[in-house]
Amino acid sequence: MSLFPQAPNAVVMIRPHHFCPNEETKQDNRFQVTKEFDKQYVKTKAYEQVTTVGKTLEAEGVTVHVFEDEGIETPDSVFPNNWFSTHAGGQIAIYPMYAKNRRKERRADVIEMLKKNYRVQDVVDYSGLEYDGIYLEGTGAMVLDHIERVAYAARSNRTDSHALERFCSHFNFEPMFFDAQDSAGVSVYHTNVLLCIGSDFVMAGFEMLSDVKRQKEIIQRFENAGKRIIHLTEKQINAFCGNALELHGSAGRILALSATAYAALIQEQISVLSQSIKLVPLDVSAIELAGGSVRCMLAGIHLSKR
Repeated sequence: MSLFPQAPNAVVMIRPHHFCPNEETKQDNRFQVTKEFDKQYVKTKAYEQVTTVGKTLEAEGVTVHVFEDEGIETPDSVFPNNWFSTHAGGQIAIYPMYAKNRRKERRADVIEMLKKNYRVQDVVDYSGLEYDGIYLEGTGAMVLDHIERVAYAARSNRTDSHALERFCSHFNFEPMFFDAQDSAGVSVYHTNVLLCIGSDFVMAGFEMLSDVKRQKEIIQRFENAGKRIIHLTEKQINAFCGNALELHGSAGRILALSATAYAALIQEQISVLSQSIKLVPLDVSAIELAGGSVRCMLAGIHLSKR
């Protein structure tokens, strides 16, 4: 078992050669930019930004496995955390995806690399649920508390309660389902834009949980687990402050978050976080046009090395 079960020290990243915001996902992803932009510039910038993020994390002592996506059919391939996840004990899960063109992101070579370099006992493939219109988009749909063994999930097109329960029974998590909406009443498309769970802190837009009783229950759980609570406003959620990931580098724990998110945090929040973790802001401004940020770009590896 890792010293930091919540904070992996290795990640998978996909470097896109033809990045652009996905036309198939803009209906239910309110974080996605719909205004006109220079496609060539964004494509080039996204490639550069993924490269730089990988190098920055490696400089912090995180192992980064970068795969190239040279195809043009997978505009969201830069977000691999939606199609697979890894788990202590040697398990991998593969997930059913809502958008048809996102299903093409699943890659056998990524799974083979994990089997070759890490101890993998079992691959559980839920992707067949797509044929029944049932979706669970990985650690986008769920935010996992690896210490308390709870899977937090906001109800949406991309997060089905039956699939969540099936995952939880396989992987030994307790499901914690809730509703979350923005001020316009639109459901939050992925839980991981709303909630970031670290080893000793939680950052979340709790005010966006529509059921006040559920909201208090979840906050109470985190407090009982001894986590410091950092409340994020809806404005901060829209700036991707909730879409961060705790990692374990050579000098301790780091919080990978976007430069956009870092700029939107207030000094008091930065001070609280900095007491126990090093904040590493990363420029992913081109990628954020697609409605996801740093957390979505990093598929954490919770497996033991061979």
